[in-house]
Amino acid sequence: MESLIDLDQSIFIFFNQQLRNSLFDLIMPYLREKNFWIPLYVVLLFYFILYFKVKSWIAIAFAAATAVITDQSSSSLIKPLVHRIRPCNDPSFSAEVHLLVSCGGGFSFISAHAANHFGLACFLIVMLRERFKWIVPAALAWATLVAFAQVYVGLHYPFDVLCGGIFGSIVGTLTGKICKSLLSKKRVERLY
Repeated sequence: MESLIDLDQSIFIFFNQQLRNSLFDLIMPYLREKNFWIPLYVVLLFYFILYFKVKSWIAIAFAAATAVITDQSSSSLIKPLVHRIRPCNDPSFSAEVHLLVSCGGGFSFISAHAANHFGLACFLIVMLRERFKWIVPAALAWATLVAFAQVYVGLHYPFDVLCGGIFGSIVGTLTGKICKSLLSKKRVERLY
């Protein structure tokens, strides 16, 4: 376990210190903010309404459920169980942290930001990949960028975002498959 923690801290220092530059210092705090992505969420909302029409409420409800499940599970269940201190709050490590945002309280493992964004990314991939082939790299790049920003600004260790991403990907894939199944023509007809 000690060697895993040392590896995690070494990777953190690489992302947080060695990749440090003025452009990343400027943009990474924004990229991790949920409000920064509101225009994207609005576009997705309108697309779901236009594409799924009367059935759009199903897709929107499952997208919202994905976000709630990933967020609440990571913040209210996993973090309190694991109790991993954020790098910026760790007395034995915080001197190594280039902190760009408020450290805040709470625990570090798993990253709710990574879980939420990978959850939504995988949900979108399952729902839209047949129509838009580019959604796979675009959605994964988006979620990876948010996860990277969490490490870069000093709030999470790399394993926090990696495990959050894995957790979110599982949830998003499952909710996407269930939603897609419900949206199939036969099953939707039963709802009306």
